[in-house]
Amino acid sequence: MLSRLRQALDRISLPPALAARMNFTRLRTKLTVLYMGLFGVALMLVALAVVTAVTDSARRVVRNELIASGAVYGQVWASRSDQLRQGASVLAQDYGFREAVATGDEATVRSALDNLRDRQRVEGALILGVDGYVTAAGLSLDDATIDTLWTGLDSGTVDSGVLSIAGQPYKVVAAPVLAPILIGWVVFVEPMDGAHMRQLEALSSIPLSAAVATRGQDGWQGRADIRRAIETGLAGGGLVPGTARTDQGESMVLARALPSFDTQSPAALVLTYPLSKAMKPYEAMFIWLGVIGLAGLAMLAGGTWVLARGVTEPIMALDDAVHRLQQGDHAVVAVTSADEIGRLAQSFNAMAGDIRDREARLTHMALHDQETGLPNRLALERRAAKVEDGYLILFGIERFNVVRNAIGYDSASRLIATLGARLSTLADGAPVSRISAGILGVAISAPDAETALAEAERMTAQAEAPILLDGAPIDIAVTAGVAIAAEAPVGTASPIDRAAIAVDQARGLRCKAALFDAGLYGDPGGNLSLISDLMAAMRNGEFSLAYQPKYDLREDRITGVEALARWTHPRRGFVSPDLFIGMAEETGHIRPLTEWIIKRAIADQALMSQAGHPMMISVNISGRLLSDSDFAAFALDQVTTSGAELCFEITETAVMENPEKALAIIDRFTAAGIAVSIDDYGSGLSSLAYLKQIRADELKIDKAFILSLDESARDALLVKSTIDLAHSLGLKVTAEGVETPTALALLRGMGCDIAQGYLIGRPMPLAALLEQVRTPAQSDLTAGAASKPSRARRSA
Repeated sequence: MLSRLRQALDRISLPPALAARMNFTRLRTKLTVLYMGLFGVALMLVALAVVTAVTDSARRVVRNELIASGAVYGQVWASRSDQLRQGASVLAQDYGFREAVATGDEATVRSALDNLRDRQRVEGALILGVDGYVTAAGLSLDDATIDTLWTGLDSGTVDSGVLSIAGQPYKVVAAPVLAPILIGWVVFVEPMDGAHMRQLEALSSIPLSAAVATRGQDGWQGRADIRRAIETGLAGGGLVPGTARTDQGESMVLARALPSFDTQSPAALVLTYPLSKAMKPYEAMFIWLGVIGLAGLAMLAGGTWVLARGVTEPIMALDDAVHRLQQGDHAVVAVTSADEIGRLAQSFNAMAGDIRDREARLTHMALHDQETGLPNRLALERRAAKVEDGYLILFGIERFNVVRNAIGYDSASRLIATLGARLSTLADGAPVSRISAGILGVAISAPDAETALAEAERMTAQAEAPILLDGAPIDIAVTAGVAIAAEAPVGTASPIDRAAIAVDQARGLRCKAALFDAGLYGDPGGNLSLISDLMAAMRNGEFSLAYQPKYDLREDRITGVEALARWTHPRRGFVSPDLFIGMAEETGHIRPLTEWIIKRAIADQALMSQAGHPMMISVNISGRLLSDSDFAAFALDQVTTSGAELCFEITETAVMENPEKALAIIDRFTAAGIAVSIDDYGSGLSSLAYLKQIRADELKIDKAFILSLDESARDALLVKSTIDLAHSLGLKVTAEGVETPTALALLRGMGCDIAQGYLIGRPMPLAALLEQVRTPAQSDLTAGAASKPSRARRSA
């Protein structure tokens, strides 16, 4: 019955319309299912409690009835045994019967047995002599059965018990025959068959089943569960019923031991009662219990659904409003009640209003400059994306920092705001944005770049009118840069960045407006990758040294060389020294590069000496290293340890950056025997004061003067005066950029000491240099000049 109730609860289902509307992501559904689940669990617990209580009660009743029936059966067994035993004793004590038995009068004995069998209503009666002789009436026994009976009686331990005859249990009662000694036994036998068991079953108040079981060699008769129940009952003395699975389902079984004439085959009275019969009266109650539970569950589901809808609909409205607010839409929730949900709706409406106000303020702050109130860079980017055929024009205020420091920050902000309004008017009302401190920008539409550039020039010219601040006119100068708004980025530059670069390009070209020039801008992305490759290049052997000869005009031979770094990139090929030297100085990699050059130059100088051509090697030292004490210690250690003959070329402007420390390091070089050369003299703002303080050995005249020496008398005069000045200070003079025999002849006539240039020799590897100095052609330098190279800056 319990299993049926569970099956009924498992079949509980919601109405189809309700199930179709259920969505387990909604609070309404969750509430309904939660309450239904709780009610179902409570219903299940009640049902389990009722079924358990009823089942336990039924088991208790059956158990008590079985125990009582077992006691009654025991009394009936004893009463019947006493009755048969008395009848047998009367016959055994009869003198005539004993005489007939003693004399072997079988007819008399059989007649007496038949008469007594009829009176006692038993199936059989017999006389068993002590010698094993049997005289039977109504029943015949085989020898094995007679032996079992004789053995049990002869033992004196049993005179009433169960005896198995032809495989069926029989009740046997015996009385001794004494004359006066024991000569045999009078034995009554009655079957314990179905009819006999039905008589016993009729004595019970419940319809139980009775049977006699015997245990053979294979165990007790019946199924395995019955056997275990019999063992349990016998172990409890016939007072502990057990359970077993029978053809009628789960049953309660009570087993009481019966005396047996065969000690090897004990017998037991087995009482069985199916529990399903005990639960039969409660089936109607269980059915009604299930019906009531299903009806209550359905009513609860409907009521909970209606109640949950009233609670969740305002929450769903709030949820929908939150999603719309999240997407940036205007969201207001209707207040339908004065309870907590209504107050929550009011709070949401107030919060949504505050959010809209804050978003408006944040949007304005994100798109406007806080100092001037003008749109900012982000606003310009958005406008440029919307303008068809758009161009970006950026206006840079010249010397803005000077102007701001002169008039103050507040006035400078008003100046920017006024200029922005003026430019907006000139751009037909287009909004003008502030990009940085002194740069404004506007997006315009133009059919082509030339038109946009012309518009920028027009706006720049008109924007430079003085601006009145506090009654005082402020003069301003403006430079414009133009870039295509939709043009693909160059490297990492955005359209606004390209326009800002165009401003710088216009300033470099000294014009009022310029269009962004990608070729002039170069490749910053590629240059950035070169910076990361620079250090690896020295480890991977990508760097090498080229040597440019220095010709001594007095000795008519090459007496020195200048070491120049060369980089052969595995992908980009030859990298210009002008590019990677500047990068190395800006990124701090110039020191490891210079240290590598010094080591390599010392090693190559040793090879020159071994080849029989010792020469001084000049190495360019960056101005950033003249204040580095650790580098100075490294250079001094390398030169003094190897005994190399090096000359460090430095620029005069590098000394000017940190004169005190630079001059101290130069003094350390010269004290250690390292020659010092002042490079690129005349290319910058040369200072005679620093020239006097520097303990140099050589002065190198910049090639800008030498390249036009044979064309300009003015340059010839400057070179001649520089040579005389250097000689007066005790310095040797080296002329760079010697490319024609005429220039070489003029320098020789002016008393120049050393010539260096493509006429003497281009930068070359060490092997080519050694081959050139072995060739006795140095005295014929005026025979022909090398092709004139580009006038790019020479770099180390």
